[in-house]
Order: sequence, then structure tokens, then C-alpha cells
Amino acid sequence: MAKYTSEEKLQAVLRYIEGKESSHEIARLIGTDHKAILNWVKQYEYNGVEAFIKRYTNYSAQFKLDVLNYMIENGTSLLETAAIFNIATPSTLRFWKKQFETKGFDALQSKKKGRPSMKKETNKQPKQAPVEGSPEALQAEINRLRMENEYLKKLNGLSSSQGKITKEDKVNVIYELRHKYSVKALVAFAEIPRSTYYDLVKKMNRPDPDAELKAEIQEIYKEHEGRYGYRRIRDELANRGQKVNHKKVQRLMKALGLKCIVRMKKYKSYKGTVGKIAPNEKWVTDITEFKLIGEKLYLSPVLDLFNGEIITYTIGSRPTYSLVSEMVEKALERLPEEHQLLMHSDQGWHYQMKQYRHALQSRGIVQSMSRKGNCYDNSVMENFFGIMKSEFLYLKEFKSVEHFKKELENYINYYNTKRMKAKLKMSPVQYRTHFTQAV
Repeated sequence: MAKYTSEEKLQAVLRYIEGKESSHEIARLIGTDHKAILNWVKQYEYNGVEAFIKRYTNYSAQFKLDVLNYMIENGTSLLETAAIFNIATPSTLRFWKKQFETKGFDALQSKKKGRPSMKKETNKQPKQAPVEGSPEALQAEINRLRMENEYLKKLNGLSSSQGKITKEDKVNVIYELRHKYSVKALVAFAEIPRSTYYDLVKKMNRPDPDAELKAEIQEIYKEHEGRYGYRRIRDELANRGQKVNHKKVQRLMKALGLKCIVRMKKYKSYKGTVGKIAPNEKWVTDITEFKLIGEKLYLSPVLDLFNGEIITYTIGSRPTYSLVSEMVEKALERLPEEHQLLMHSDQGWHYQMKQYRHALQSRGIVQSMSRKGNCYDNSVMENFFGIMKSEFLYLKEFKSVEHFKKELENYINYYNTKRMKAKLKMSPVQYRTHFTQAV
């Protein structure tokens, strides 16, 4: 089989991952066996581009034994084990296994290169532990201290950079030193079980299966400026064609450090017995006050009960009747000629003005007002004010009144077109569009 450069192997892997060609097709075109392609793909999954960089091959006997033990303990195939430990060819492991099974641990020792010595072999005795105080024992102690010192130096480097040492950090250091020192000695010094080491090595080299989902969750969170919790993000993912359990979204958001910044007060609104309605059948209006930059501002919006959409609004420094009359004029521009609209408000003095009543009557609009002393009748409008203040007013800083007005315009546009209403599972405008197309 021909030898291939790192670039050729990488290009073959990328073609396979793209999904347009099978391993058999790629193998035929570059003149190799399809199993080689699958082997390269596996190596790339665990080690990335480094899998194709010329690697260290003078493995110690202890490393070979550790690899064989891992394969036996975890039941991994030759292909997967070779990929995990970045060993070029799986057949190397088969050779090590055969050596160990027939001749034991000594057979795993690397043979010296060059011509063999002509000296007559003598019967070798089993390796004895060095006698205490002997040069061999002293050298073994030096090697142990060197290993411990190098391990601690690398671990302390991690400690200074992140302030906390995890089990994963220990495994990363051991993995880095595995060709230089015995894994058995390293895990013993690190005080972690060898099985734990191999399990984490297997996991740390795998690509994150939730990487794309995490990226989409972050995108949604950023797009909505942190206003969405895990339930709304779950619903938005569903709208984008991804059905994900809310508990998984909550877990991934916690792992990403994403938390909804809005803390809504619980508002128990009176829902009454409202039947199914269509757009422009029931509108509600009210006025709310803001205290901003040492000034008072008054907001007068109109909301369609059909989908919670803000039809229009006016804002001013005083709660005069012109604030309401201008709002009515702008709202009526949105009203179709043929309608059966009911306009609801509280019993504020603006809505009892003759001019207001006449403006509604001239367009055939039925006026409705809350019963005296009953705030629940206009609870939907109060609920909108609560949401708007929690998601917008309390979270942003404003340089001036004009800056506030511009940001308010942006928020109401966001509220209508992008912000998902939990009951609708989509934004008000999306719901209206969907309803219109279905009729």
C-alpha cells in the first residue's frame, strides 16, 4: 500500500466527513483500502489534525501494557484503541497483544537497533527490585522524583491560570507525560484510579456531540439579549426544527453560564371567559408612567387581545388628552374598513372625554370600560407594562430622553416581531400571519 502524506490523509478525511462520497469511493480514487479511510477518520475524531503529524513511535513497555489493558478493560476495538492513543496503525496493537500473550511483559521492551551481539546468550533471571542503597536503587529514586517534580510543575501551571485543579486537569497532565513515565506510576502519584484515567482520556478526545446545539442556544440567548430562559429557548429551538427536552436545554445553559436576566414578578391576572377571536376584534389601551433621568414620561399603547401585538403607541411628558387622541388616530389608520372592533380601557378621565367617545363612534367601534374599582378587567395591558419594564426599562441605561424613545421603539418592534409569547409559541406578528394564511 502506498504511503500518504499528512495533507493527503486529511483531505481524504474531510471528503468523507462532508458526506458526498463513501469510504469505498474515496479509497478507490486515491488507491488504498476503504478500511484505511475509516482508520484515518477515527484518528481525526479523537486527535484532530495532530493525528496526521509524524508521531513518537518508540513506546515504552509500560505504555504498551497500559494500552493493552485499556483495550481489554473497555472492550474497544483495535481501530478505536489506536485512534484514542494516536497510534498510526491498528495492526501494531495486534502485534503487541501477540507478543505479550506468548512471551510476557519483557517481549514489549523495544529492541536495540543495529546488528545483534555475537555473545552467547545466558539464561536470564527474573528482574529483581534494586537493592536498597545500590546505584540502581538511587537511579530509580531519582527517576521517581523527576517524574513527581515534572508532574507537579505542570499541574501548578494550571492552578495558577484557573485557580482550581480538576480530575480532568490531572488526566491531561498524565496524558502529556505518558511517553516519558509509566502511566501506572503517574496515576498512583495523582491518586486517581487507572480506569478513571482511561475513561477520561477516551472522553476528552471526542468531539462535543452538543457543540452545534450549544452554539444555537448561545445565538438565541444573545439575539434576545438574555431575556429568554430555558423554556422559551426550547420553544424557539422547536420553531427552528429542533425538538430538545427542556431539561437538556437547562443543563446546557448552565454549562454555558447562560441565565435569564429577567426576574418577572408573579402577576395573577383575571382571565375571565374569553372565546376565540380574530385580529382587530378586541383592543385594549391604558397609560403608564415612567420616571427617567429626573423626568416623568407617559406611555399610551393599544394592544390587540387576539395576539398581544402592540398596534401603536404615543409617548409624552404630560398625561394630556392629546396623548390619547393622537394614539387613537394612529390606531385607526391600522383598522380595516370592515370590522367588529371593541375598544376596552379603564375609567380614566381621558376615555370619558366626549372627543374620545366620538372618535370611536365615528368608525363604528364599540367602547368598553372596566367596572369601577376592578383592575382585573384591564389585566392584559397591565401585564404588558410589567413585561416591558422588566425586560427593557430596568435592564438598560439611557443617556437621554431621546435615547430612551429610540430604544423603546426598538423594544416594541422586537416585542411584536421576535419575542416569543409562551402561549402562542411564536411572536405576535408571526401568529397573526400564520392565522391569516390559514383562513
